[in-house]
This record gives sequence, structure tokens and C-alpha cells, in this order.
Amino acid sequence: MTAKNLIIAVGCTALALTGGAAFAQAAFPSKNMVMIVPYTAGGSADAMSRAIATRLGTALGRTIVVDNRPGASGMIGTEMVTKSDPDGHTLLGHTSSYPATAATRLKLPFDPAKSIIPIGMTARAPMLFAIHPSIPAKNVRELVAVVKREPKKYYLNYGSSGTGGNNHFSGALFAAAAGIKMQHVPYKGISNAVTALASGEVEVVIASSSALLPQRDSGRIRILGVTSAEKSPLFPDLPTVASQGVPGYEYELWWGTFAPAGMAPDRLKFLYGEIQKIVTGADMKKFLDTQGAEPWVLPLAQLPDLLPREMARYRKMAQLGGIEPQ
Repeated sequence: MTAKNLIIAVGCTALALTGGAAFAQAAFPSKNMVMIVPYTAGGSADAMSRAIATRLGTALGRTIVVDNRPGASGMIGTEMVTKSDPDGHTLLGHTSSYPATAATRLKLPFDPAKSIIPIGMTARAPMLFAIHPSIPAKNVRELVAVVKREPKKYYLNYGSSGTGGNNHFSGALFAAAAGIKMQHVPYKGISNAVTALASGEVEVVIASSSALLPQRDSGRIRILGVTSAEKSPLFPDLPTVASQGVPGYEYELWWGTFAPAGMAPDRLKFLYGEIQKIVTGADMKKFLDTQGAEPWVLPLAQLPDLLPREMARYRKMAQLGGIEPQ
């Protein structure tokens, strides 16, 4: 082979390899995608998932349809995803309610720690502690004092998005830490629980700011504090619940994007990279500010341990809060 022919041959080989890599990358996504949200529309999980789906779809040049599949405190939609092809075209928008619920289920038709995998975290935030204005308390200390002084008159019902979720856990832990009794009332979604709070059907809801702030701004509920261990820069005017006579009380939320287990490592790494670009971007920061949350970037190497670690943590919290496995 002459030197000229050798150069041509090498050039053609390089072009083929480059073209093949470009073709492989262009092959995904090969169709429009779906983001399953296993909760009702209107809650924080729905809002966060839609924010990621919209921006990720734009980045990938594909439509990502958000499909709300609520039921069984998030387990119905999650099970749907576990049965999907792990090729990256089916994603799952989830929240810290998932390991909380899974940690208290005796039986599930899938392995909650291994059947889905996180491919990128979105945000984290404290919850807000809200009461109905009919309760004569301007802060948590007064609330606890009123209940202890007149337990029959002010027996508190607290609403949640379902048994075993964040709102259930946070309420049960509060009652245990404050030394009072409260009755759990599960609803089909946090928006329904907040509506019940605004109408006086329940007296307490502990939830995300996106779920509670609209009702606070209308004057129909009263927010007493944040559930973080220290004052949150997201809510500088609100004291912590712990500082109001309930020492040690702490609870935070997180949101992320998941997928069926078994995804090829290069596909997972690609999606992780795209999601992190979104989460760390200025546009997403503006959105998260409206949700009372801050971006959360978890290193790729730490993702496989997230669910096992969180479930172990919630099992311990369930024991402290007296939440019985179902």
C-alpha cells in the first residue's frame, strides 16, 4: 500500500469511527419519552418532575410526556416503571416519600431498593409546619401547650398525601417529639390534604412550601415554622420547629429522577450528565426559588447507595414515630 493510500485508509477509518459514535449517540432518544409521576398533579413531586421533563426534553430534542399515576402512596406508578424497558425512554419522578413508604411496607411486588435506580437528583428543602387558623396558637410552643392543656378540645388531626409518605412520617415524628397525640388522616395527594387543612377538616399539615404557600397567602392557613435542624436561608423569617420547644425535631425533603434498573452504564451516565446541567443552570435555580428548594447535586458514584441508605434511615424513624409496617 502506498503512503497516499495508507493516509486515505486511516482517514476513512477515523471517519467511520467518528460517524459510528455520533450515530450511537444520536440513536438516543429514538422516540418521545415518558416521565411517570406516581402522585397526583399539583404537589411538589409533580412540579419538580415537570420542570425536569420540560428542560430535559428540550435538551434531547424530544417530547417528554408527564404521566401522573397516583395510588398506594406512590407504589402503583413506581411498579409500572419497574416493568418498563430500561432503555432510558421511561423515567420516574420521585421524592423522599418513596423510601419512607417502602420502608413501612411488609410486601411489595418488586424490590424497592433494587428495582429502580436514581439517575440524577434535583433538589432538597425543609418542610413547613402549618395549622388551621382556628387553633389559638401563634407558634409551635403555644400549639403544644394548648393541646396539653385541653387535649379533648384541641385533639389534632394531621393530613398527609398517604400512609407512609413524608407528611405521615413528619407528623408522627413531631407528635412523638412533642409528647402529644395526633390522629393521622391520609388523603389521595398532598393537594387534597392542604385543601382539607384550609377548610378546617384537619388541623395540621406538614408539607412542602409549594403545596402550602398559596393557601397561606390567601390567609386560610397559618405557617409556624420550618422542619430543618437550623434556620433555612430559603425561609429566613421562619423559626425552626425544634427551636420552639421540640428539640431534636428535623425533617427534610428531596426530589430526583429515577429509571428502571438494568440501564446500560453509558446511557445512565449520559442522562446523569444532562440532568446535572439542568439542575445547576440559572433557569432551574429561578424555578427552585419559587418552590422553596435548593439544587441538590449528588455525585454519580453515590447514587447506587441512595435508596438502601434512605430506607434504613426511614425504618429507624418509623420505630421512633410508632408507624407500624403494613
